[in-house]
Amino acid sequence: MSQFKVMSIFGTRPEAIKMAPLVKALEIEKGFKSCVVVTAQHREMLDQVLNLFKIIPQYDLNIMQSGQSLYDITCRALKGLEEILEQEKPQIVLVHGDTTTTLAASLAAYYKKITVGHVEAGLRSGDSYSPFPEEMNRKLTGGIAALHFAPTQTAKDNLLREGVSEDSIYVTGNTVIDALLATVKEDFEFTNPQLKAIDFSQKRVLLVTTHRRENLGQPMENIFKALALLHEQFEDIEIIFPVHKNPAVREIAYSILTGHERIHLIEPLDYEPFANLMARSYLILTDSGGLQEEAPALGKPVLVLRENTERPEAVVAGTVALVGTNIESIFETSKGLLVNKDLYGKMAQAVNPYGDGKACLRIIDSLKDYSPLSS
Repeated sequence: MSQFKVMSIFGTRPEAIKMAPLVKALEIEKGFKSCVVVTAQHREMLDQVLNLFKIIPQYDLNIMQSGQSLYDITCRALKGLEEILEQEKPQIVLVHGDTTTTLAASLAAYYKKITVGHVEAGLRSGDSYSPFPEEMNRKLTGGIAALHFAPTQTAKDNLLREGVSEDSIYVTGNTVIDALLATVKEDFEFTNPQLKAIDFSQKRVLLVTTHRRENLGQPMENIFKALALLHEQFEDIEIIFPVHKNPAVREIAYSILTGHERIHLIEPLDYEPFANLMARSYLILTDSGGLQEEAPALGKPVLVLRENTERPEAVVAGTVALVGTNIESIFETSKGLLVNKDLYGKMAQAVNPYGDGKACLRIIDSLKDYSPLSS
């Protein structure tokens, strides 16, 4: 019996985290031959995830260059994938989410008339430039894909409104929950000295991440000023901010937040310690998309430092709240959760709409049902 060849293509740390449990499941599933290709749109951040999940790619394009633009990433990934697809001839290419690698890989597969399966399909913010370029990346990928693995019913509804056939959409939950639940450990020990020094049983930890292009400048300054106000008012909190490598982020962060005793500006963390830090935090403030899915699985309320979100089901479910980048909004909403136990409990106990940690099994079942000879 011939094997069904599945090629998974990804290039960034978030993609790697969310695709890793699916890759591992495909490796042991009978009837499938798994091939992994990484573009290394991110290099160091990608490698630590590959090492954590013990994934050895069959192909590594290693495209990352200093100061790379969206044009550079797209062109190098598209051209680099041409020969690999010609040589391997997979029956299906799996891509994830909304990165430039995702768009380039989908287009490369389309040029070879290879079926594309889109993991985490159907997310929409409704604004083509926020998040940029992710919103358009996922819409264009959705136009190419033949199979759409939507994490939620809301994502499925988005695809249906765009004319995607219901027969090609599978609601699976989000694979990031599969990855998260496999990574968080009660006995995990931090190696970072600043994290080791924090008594998580006595202090309430606010975990902060911010890096989005649209937040650079005044919006980010507002975020950091709000954090400084929270630090001043609440003596029992510790604020931990793994500062993004982007020099523009670092300049603003260090100019505003340096010198505050309980605000810890640390280097970006690998996925394993970061996931376990989320699990021990009290509250998450972020402009990240993925954290809106992950933190609620751990019972952690999330305040989204953006004006809109492509994950509205989390807002509806009550696991996250959109607070934007206004100083007063960030401060007052955070304060409410710090002083009102009932309000905090309502968010912490809300049901996470992103799944139960079995998304990968559902995707594989869908692939089993799919026949490349049926068309």
